[in-house]
Amino acid sequence: MFLNMFNSGIFERKFRRQLLVTLSAILITLCHGIGLGWLSPMLPKLQSELDTPLDFVIDVNEASWLGSVISLGGVTGNFFFSFIMNRFGRKVALYGMALPNTCIWFLFYFAESIEWLYVARVCAGLTGGGMFVVLPIFIGEIADNSIRGRLCSFFTLAVNTGILLGFIISSYVPYHVIPCVVVVLPLCYLLLATRFPETPQQLLRWGREEDAQRSLKFYCNCDGPTPSKESERAYQKQFDEMRQAIQQQTKDEHNEGLTIADFCNKRALKAITTGLMLMIGNIFTGTFAFINYMSNIFERVHTQLEPNTNTIIIGAVQIVGTLASIYLVDRYGRKILLVVSCVGSALGTTAFGVYAFYAEETNMDLSAFSAWLPVTIMAIIIFVANVGIISVTMVVLVETLPQKIRSVATSACLGCLSFFAFTSLKSFPLMMEYLGLAATMWGCAAVSALCVFYVVVFVEETKGRSMYD
Repeated sequence: MFLNMFNSGIFERKFRRQLLVTLSAILITLCHGIGLGWLSPMLPKLQSELDTPLDFVIDVNEASWLGSVISLGGVTGNFFFSFIMNRFGRKVALYGMALPNTCIWFLFYFAESIEWLYVARVCAGLTGGGMFVVLPIFIGEIADNSIRGRLCSFFTLAVNTGILLGFIISSYVPYHVIPCVVVVLPLCYLLLATRFPETPQQLLRWGREEDAQRSLKFYCNCDGPTPSKESERAYQKQFDEMRQAIQQQTKDEHNEGLTIADFCNKRALKAITTGLMLMIGNIFTGTFAFINYMSNIFERVHTQLEPNTNTIIIGAVQIVGTLASIYLVDRYGRKILLVVSCVGSALGTTAFGVYAFYAEETNMDLSAFSAWLPVTIMAIIIFVANVGIISVTMVVLVETLPQKIRSVATSACLGCLSFFAFTSLKSFPLMMEYLGLAATMWGCAAVSALCVFYVVVFVEETKGRSMYD
């Protein structure tokens, strides 16, 4: 039975190249995740005069900027890589994301002041902003409708695996050793990215029909010397559908181009509003800020376990949540996962806020619970968030937006995501400092409750929807 699992679903022979190419492309998200995870255990060290590995110490205001400037790079990366992708193709954009990610580790290694770290985090944002635009569209274009949700969810799995690795490495590996090891990964990614072709949709947009046919045959794994008649028929049907859709899109763009009417019709407005609400839920339910400041959060609630140990546990839980999403997303659909995720986040952040209130504001003895309760509640929050609102958001965004405006609207939504992330990361440590952790958590719970309402009432199920609609 175990071996049969590798001959079904995403492991079927006809999908294997799609899986392998996806795994190669998302290596850059693993690299990005390591950069994200680097911050949480390292931040308390950089703020400590005794433990800092550099020649300077940072204060809480500098820490908030160090956490948040990644989002400034994210906004730039959203629009820059969107332009590169649409002007020069998906592959060139994939190559380009390796450069800023490589620069991060040189800047960390040679840092002489806080400004070096700021620039490194901006570079991390450039890669992050680019991959959130490029990879969902790239994977969506090469993936079969029946497995698209699962392959897109690998994107989040790679980020979370990288975050866990970043937590571990930053906790136990000397500061100046980390860049020497990690810098190899973006270079490996760049090499792997040369091994697969441009997407057939992009080649059709360029009028290269023969190349598009070869590309589709490659991704459908039917380019061998003796393909079966069944696979040939399936390939031809898919290619004809794709060509017709691209020709119609090209004709529409040639005749009219993108107009305000394309964005202001009922379907487009609803899709864009849904995208923005999912961006708000993705960020302001708090998970992204929690990951960046996890060690600081556990320090504030006085856990008996060492804060970095709690942080590593949470990093592992993220991966379990994403694996659950990969298993569930194409079986039960997107909407139910979003609802369960937002409800769980609302209840979890409310409970953590109650615990933080008693830990920070009262003299109540919580020693009987401090070893396990905070990390358990946070693990539940992180798990349910990764099952839905974190992992499924990008899938729903790409599937909901009409094809004609998909690229532009995706970039706009992700630009808003980066702005929301900047606001969250800049304000979170300041809110913890001046309002308390409890009030901060309850604010996240309120956003989660709002997202539950919106998803239940307005979000449509997109499971199995064609990318050419």
